[in-house]
Amino acid sequence: MRVKSSPKFINPKDYILSVLSPEDRLDAALKIAKEAFKNSKPTITEIDNAVRMVRRKTCVKKK
Repeated sequence: MRVKSSPKFINPKDYILSVLSPEDRLDAALKIAKEAFKNSKPTITEIDNAVRMVRRKTCVKKK
């Protein structure tokens, strides 16, 4: 007797990002950031922290 496994739920947002090229992902991230900060001005420190966080995540995935 074979046991059926339950189907895995795939988040559409994750699928869409996985299909995009790295350049397109970056463009999408920048557009989202532009909309998020539309009504406020981020400080230099906030920008530096965000860049460090993204670079850390990128470097960890490559290793």
